[in-house]
Amino acid sequence: MTTTTHAQPGPRTLPALDSTASGSRRGGRFGREVGYLLSGLPLGIAAFTLMVTGFALGVSTLVLVVGLPVLAGTLSMAGYLARVEADHIAAVTGRPLPGRAEGQAPGTAQRGSGSGRWKAVRDPQAWRELAHAVLAFPVRVVTFSLTLTWLVGGLGGLTYGLWSWSIPRDGNDGLMDLAFGVTGRGPDIAFNTAVGVFLLVTSIPVVRGLAVTQASLGRVLLRRD
Repeated sequence: MTTTTHAQPGPRTLPALDSTASGSRRGGRFGREVGYLLSGLPLGIAAFTLMVTGFALGVSTLVLVVGLPVLAGTLSMAGYLARVEADHIAAVTGRPLPGRAEGQAPGTAQRGSGSGRWKAVRDPQAWRELAHAVLAFPVRVVTFSLTLTWLVGGLGGLTYGLWSWSIPRDGNDGLMDLAFGVTGRGPDIAFNTAVGVFLLVTSIPVVRGLAVTQASLGRVLLRRD
């Protein structure tokens, strides 16, 4: 008589969390957010200039007939800029924007026939895309400035003790002397280093908040209702 024995399963071992991979993902997201915010200003300058110039030229020449194709071309350019911004928002936040109605991508008006070309002028979404290019400019100026201030200020403050000797003093011992009347290089270096540490420690939530703020305008305007 043959007896069959079944091995009792041992305790299941749960895979250990890879903290290095988790930190790498967080670092990658932070890098994407910084890139999104810093690249936003040059893109915003170009978009604002093109949209304002094209809109003003198109409206002012409507009576000369050429204004309609100028407006249509401006709205097509707004659609291209909207696609670029939508790709950036999806890469940074991990949440793509909602698709346009009828399966049509932003800024892809029907081409070929004349009526298809002018249809962009009657498309409310195309005008929202133009409005985004204009309204996003001041937002991008603010987010770019704050991001640069936090990163450069943090690194500059953290390394202040290495390069503070090169600053002309003009009879004072730096910011601590000017603000609080505390003299000496030691307090000046300690204060600036503390400011640098604070900026770097808070850079991740600040940059994330700025990225969400800038992306939120795109989520409101770069979609159909």
